[in-house]
Amino acid sequence: MKSTVVGSFPAKESSPSNFKDKILNTLGLYDPFREAIRSSVIAQLDAGVDIISDGQVRGDMVSIFTKYIPGMKIEDGNTVIVSKIRNPIKEISIKDMQYAKKVMKEYYNGNIPDGKGIKGIITGPNTIVHSSRIESFYKNKEDAIIDLAHSLKFEVDSIAKKVEPVYIQIDEPFLSTGMVDMNTAREAIDIIHDGLDIPLGMHVCGILSNAFKDLAKFNIDILDMEFAGNNINLGVLEKNASLLTNKKVGFGCIDSSVHTVDDIGDIDMLVSRAIEIVGKDNLLLDPDCGLRRSPKDVAFEKLKLMNEIKDKYA
Repeated sequence: MKSTVVGSFPAKESSPSNFKDKILNTLGLYDPFREAIRSSVIAQLDAGVDIISDGQVRGDMVSIFTKYIPGMKIEDGNTVIVSKIRNPIKEISIKDMQYAKKVMKEYYNGNIPDGKGIKGIITGPNTIVHSSRIESFYKNKEDAIIDLAHSLKFEVDSIAKKVEPVYIQIDEPFLSTGMVDMNTAREAIDIIHDGLDIPLGMHVCGILSNAFKDLAKFNIDILDMEFAGNNINLGVLEKNASLLTNKKVGFGCIDSSVHTVDDIGDIDMLVSRAIEIVGKDNLLLDPDCGLRRSPKDVAFEKLKLMNEIKDKYA
């Protein structure tokens, strides 16, 4: 049983504090988020997380991608689809992930231990399109979703090749809402998964009573869900676990909606039930969702408690 994170971690921009950084800032080359990546990586590792993220420090989960994709623009903080969606104009998240992996390697004195590593994370095409306004070109969301899946495929393949993560996670919270055509959603994930030689996970938060049977059919290797923040999904998993053929479960056992440290007994109870249902070898422990809104010390303690429970069942 390994541990991971859904993605985001508390972060803030830094200001240039030395001569070199001030020169870089003058030239427009200073990165105000670089230190945030480093500190979030070290916090995850100090807490005992096996498969880390880069902290997703640069902004909201939609615009961080859409501002680099032709056919989409940011207007008053929201994404608007204005023409046919095409391939990204640049690699979007590669440098942050490469830097996070470099920090991780330094943390382990040059050699990342077996079973540990970083994961690549992108926001899924269904969630991005349903979070956006269609202004022109597309008559329906489904065609936009398929085109965006082809666009995001370039980012996924670049992550796999240049970062070499343990696996790639697609964030698709909209798949629990009932607003998404599941056939289109599954086709979009098939496009992203095509030819990928590392595992593909999909994070879907929310109550999954009505969506679970559809999600179990997706061409993914890991289905990541929340269990700490609601009292329904555990029963859904127990009733339908047999549908998850050859899939691992990302098991949200930390309540990311509460900005206080979880009760270790509650975490233990959830994890022990999950082990009974699917077996510890089929579990990846993580928070329900990202921890960006929590105070940094609280986020750290949440991850630390999660890993104490992981170690208990090692």
